Amino acid sequence: MRGGNAVENAKLGLRLSLHRAGISIGSDPYVNRVARLLDHRGITTVLDVGANVGQFARMIRGAGFTGDILSFEPLSDAHRRLGRRSRRDDRWQAFNLAVGAERGHSTIHVSDNSYSSSLLAMTDRHLQAAPGSEIVGHQDVEVTTVAQIVDDAGIDPRRTFLKVDTQGFERAVIAGAGPVIDELAAVQLELSFVELYEGQELFDEGVETMRKHGLDLWIIEPGISDVDGRLLQCDGLFARRES
Repeated sequence: MRGGNAVENAKLGLRLSLHRAGISIGSDPYVNRVARLLDHRGITTVLDVGANVGQFARMIRGAGFTGDILSFEPLSDAHRRLGRRSRRDDRWQAFNLAVGAERGHSTIHVSDNSYSSSLLAMTDRHLQAAPGSEIVGHQDVEVTTVAQIVDDAGIDPRRTFLKVDTQGFERAVIAGAGPVIDELAAVQLELSFVELYEGQELFDEGVETMRKHGLDLWIIEPGISDVDGRLLQCDGLFARRES
């Protein structure tokens, strides 16, 4: 019994230390649940929109996903790092592109931390909750659409998972999917409860949009919180409604 108490005390001490460092662990991590869904639905392709330097792709690879990954990152510096990582993986491609409602060119607001960069302007609420996300410049970027990606690559949307992490620009990405959105096996969106980027879609609207396209909320992963503990943002994974 005393040995069991010692193990539990050690686990508690480790958990408290990680919590103080802002790190949370659990018995069933988010990535493992994502990997189980991909496997269960027979998903063979992941469209990683808003890839930054490849964090999500590396995460799902580590969880056992062996299919194709197409990563899209508009920032030139982040794309260079993404490209170096993807070159080590024969089934991972990296593209220096933004994804939106239509093809063309646009200007992205470049954040000091890079991953908070967006095609939308950042609000003061975001800056207060995430110091270090200040806008430090702007960059012209080429924009494509999900529909064009699927067409160019000859992808079967019924076996495809679309992950969208575009800092408030999710509505435009979904609009650019066109009828493809009604076929995708699963979609992950970054969902905000308050306006962190000007004019962005909020949580309820995002959930309702996915529901109308036959996608049900499957998994939620908490994101950033305000100084008073209020959850401001989360990742929501939506899976195709099974008949």
